[in-house]
Amino acid sequence: FFANLVRGAEQEAYSNGYSVFLCNTGENPSREIAVLQSLEEKRVDGLILCASRLDEGELSKVIRWFPNVVQVLRQSKDSGESVILTDDQAGGLMATHHLVRAGHERIGFIAGPSRSYSSKQRLLGYQTAMQSSSLFTDGEHIRYCPPTVQGGYQSSMELLEAKPELTSLVCFNDLVAVGVMQAASELGKQIPADLAIIGFDDIPLAALVTPALTTVRIPQYELGSRAMLQLLDLVENKNLKPKHELIRPELIIRDSSP
Repeated sequence: FFANLVRGAEQEAYSNGYSVFLCNTGENPSREIAVLQSLEEKRVDGLILCASRLDEGELSKVIRWFPNVVQVLRQSKDSGESVILTDDQAGGLMATHHLVRAGHERIGFIAGPSRSYSSKQRLLGYQTAMQSSSLFTDGEHIRYCPPTVQGGYQSSMELLEAKPELTSLVCFNDLVAVGVMQAASELGKQIPADLAIIGFDDIPLAALVTPALTTVRIPQYELGSRAMLQLLDLVENKNLKPKHELIRPELIIRDSSP
């Protein structure tokens, strides 16, 4: 996911004569602070901050270190900087409504990290769709996990053993969904006959697993490209007001939830 986003950002930067410092924080807030301090010392022209894991107080503080900031996949409270988001709540809604239309009533959700803005919004979409369809859901049908194959495997194994009546799961991302597929296989569940699965992002792996994964497509390259264009506008036009952009996702229907 992030590799495609970075490609989009780098291409726009290089096309406009700028170099990019790429920093990976491993979703570790302490490491994120250290990286941002290093970038501030380098006097960079601007910052694209993607899916920050900092709490609101920390985030508000560090953003003030930089002259130009674009946040991606996260919106701060009282946000005064440019923001580009995907409509993750709409994605959670469309994934869950797809399952409801297919006849599912017992639908669970494998969420990402509790600090993740995207995870919160996708979960909210799921909950809203369940409520609007008059279907029961509570915390017992939801599990949180790291956004990895192993995280999806462990959390779904726990959930499916505790709630074997579930017939479908919406997953935070495609890697989590692949872990869910592995757990379902070990539990003897056929996909999609016994358990329908929907992921998020549409990474290349989603079309390669068996059965191919139904997923909510996020335009990763476009996110990076548009974020960099926003940042370059801010750098080159000092009086430009911050922009807020919202990109709508798309449901890609494959064999894991036809």
